[in-house]
Amino acid sequence: MMVPEVFLNVAVVQTDIYWENVTANLSSLEEKITAVDQPFDVLLLPEMFSTGFTMNKDAAEPMNLTTTRWMKQMAAQTGALLTGSMAIRESGNCYNRLFCVYPDGRTLTADKRHLFRMGRENEVYTRGENRLIVEWKGWKICPLICYDLRFPVWSRNTASDPFDLLIYVANWPARRSYAWNTLLRARAIENQCYVAGVNRVGADATGTEHQGDSVVLDYLGEPQLLLGNKESIKVVRISKYDLQEYRKIFPAWSDADDFRVLP
Repeated sequence: MMVPEVFLNVAVVQTDIYWENVTANLSSLEEKITAVDQPFDVLLLPEMFSTGFTMNKDAAEPMNLTTTRWMKQMAAQTGALLTGSMAIRESGNCYNRLFCVYPDGRTLTADKRHLFRMGRENEVYTRGENRLIVEWKGWKICPLICYDLRFPVWSRNTASDPFDLLIYVANWPARRSYAWNTLLRARAIENQCYVAGVNRVGADATGTEHQGDSVVLDYLGEPQLLLGNKESIKVVRISKYDLQEYRKIFPAWSDADDFRVLP
């Protein structure tokens, strides 16, 4: 008896970001999201979508304030799992914190592991120690943040902690777009999983240009969705059945080296 396909509809939000203006960003995003006329199960927002990639500690919010509540509201309204990161202030430290918010309000978080020292992120934010795997509609999903893309060990699909979809939320500069596109494809191929990369467009207050290039790739590294360099929200359907069948006929994962990540 044939196993039925298990689909996941992924909405990717490629947007410009108003610098350190939470109200403007949330209002703009809400307008764009509510205009989507296709059903979706997961909605992906860029890194620090409510402020831009700021090193200003005063722009960080406490937990369960404006942006967190907005994510819960939008998750309930859309019935989707919302994923994105924001600057959070907690117990005297600041974190670039990734949120996965379910429609029922349940919230899972993980802090960015690899902090971008070339932008002084390591001087402002405290790094995370734990990787997050979330389960939703029969899928296992691993969401990571921007610079984490450059570190394949942290992104590795393992037998003890497996996933089907790997997500990177980012503020990746246009001048390093070749690395963005190349590394996303590498992560899909080596992990034999779907990969989604959501990046912003536009220039931030530091003058850094971003050209988007948000993408959803299949387990072969082949694009299923490409957003180019303009503001856009698009939905793509991916198949867990196709993924499982490919892993059966080409089980490279079974020859992977066993390892553990040290603190």
